[in-house]
Amino acid sequence: MTINLSDLHLAERGDPGRERREARQRLLRSALRGDEYDPVDVARSRGLVLREREDSIFSDSWVMVALLVLLVGFFAGRNPALLALGLVLLIIVGVSTVWKNLALTRVTYKRSFDRDHVFPGEAVEMTISVANDKSLPLTWLRINDELPVSPDTDNVISQTSTNVTGKYNLINSYSMHARERVNRVVTLQFPARGYYTLGPVTYKSGDVFTLFTIERAHNYQSTIVVYPEIETLDELGLPAKEPFGELKIRRSLFTDPIKTRGIRDYQPQDRFRDVHWKATARRGELQTKIYDPSTGMTLAVFLNVATMPRHWLGFYPELLEKVISVAASMANYGVEQGWGVGVYANGSYPGSDQPIRVPPGRSPSQLTHILEALAAVTEFATASIDVMMLRESPRLPWVSTIVLVTAVITDEIMVALARLQEAGRRVVLLSLADDSPAADVGQILTYHIASGVPAFEHQNQPVETGRRDGNGAHPLGVRQ
Repeated sequence: MTINLSDLHLAERGDPGRERREARQRLLRSALRGDEYDPVDVARSRGLVLREREDSIFSDSWVMVALLVLLVGFFAGRNPALLALGLVLLIIVGVSTVWKNLALTRVTYKRSFDRDHVFPGEAVEMTISVANDKSLPLTWLRINDELPVSPDTDNVISQTSTNVTGKYNLINSYSMHARERVNRVVTLQFPARGYYTLGPVTYKSGDVFTLFTIERAHNYQSTIVVYPEIETLDELGLPAKEPFGELKIRRSLFTDPIKTRGIRDYQPQDRFRDVHWKATARRGELQTKIYDPSTGMTLAVFLNVATMPRHWLGFYPELLEKVISVAASMANYGVEQGWGVGVYANGSYPGSDQPIRVPPGRSPSQLTHILEALAAVTEFATASIDVMMLRESPRLPWVSTIVLVTAVITDEIMVALARLQEAGRRVVLLSLADDSPAADVGQILTYHIASGVPAFEHQNQPVETGRRDGNGAHPLGVRQ
């Protein structure tokens, strides 16, 4: 394995706690004097400065050489050339040192996006704003921003990438006047579902003579959420009307206690808890609430992230993405119909071992919550999907429709679906397995959706669980 020295970071020794305390003390003194805060001290006080490094082609011996030249010129009959040379050396070293120390003071870097929640392939405009909020100009400033994808811009002076980390470095160079702000626009496109992290950011600058340089890394990060693909029922090969079976027969059997349509006079068969007491007091007669008839369409979508019968053996990335896309499409269809929709997945959030649960709801932001959860789901299965369905079903409204989206069908899954149906649940199976489900599946409504992925025996080896791709980036979930 070959490692480029340019990819390595120097490790400086220091006391982070002491640096934080000193930064807070400087901020306190600035507040007492009424001065403006230094953004660097603000970042240090919050632990956002990762490292700082200084480089110089000078050493202490150069100062000694300059003093020696001055002494030689003085004792050599005050030689003007030697005196001038020594004095110039001292002035250059002094000015360069002060300039370097002030170079990154009050320099700020900010990202802003036209949108931070997108679908795969959609363009995101990132506006970079760099400000030099001090009286000292910057002859040169280089800012390196780590990105998870390659930017598409003509303003980038240099782009570098490394096969070791899978990162792209957005490098911009500036020459800024005092109190100047510069904006540049970069277009990013994210090819696949996931949470993408941008940052950290490294600033590098120095003196006017480029003799001294100072580099500082800030833990400044932003997140872009890329939703899974959404397809229509026609694209999935499902019937566009009544895809979950005939629902009219249940509309008169159940009511939705959440939605009240109106009131009417009380009748002997009405339940006492349905009495509308305010209307009763207003009219002087018992009044009963009239609820909207329920279609049974509280839709609970269960997603099985396992793409192999034994999920711990690995997974097929393309097939997993298709399964997640189908689950997102079902949720989107339910929201469009005005149903209460929830999503449950036996996959976990990155860095977590808890399954994903978005309880059914009808709020305007419900679809956003569902898509965000599906964008973050990883291939790690926290439990068998059959166990999860049996565990979560008692918490669902009785008239819920349970839709299982899975790429593998096992005996345990079929037994769980049969038990749910025997208990009176409406159950729908959406299978993306290679073979269509067996015809004898009882009364379970079953669809076979073509995955568009080659059959397993013609595929490459599955990716091992927890493995990373060739660029070091995680194929699913959080992408940094």
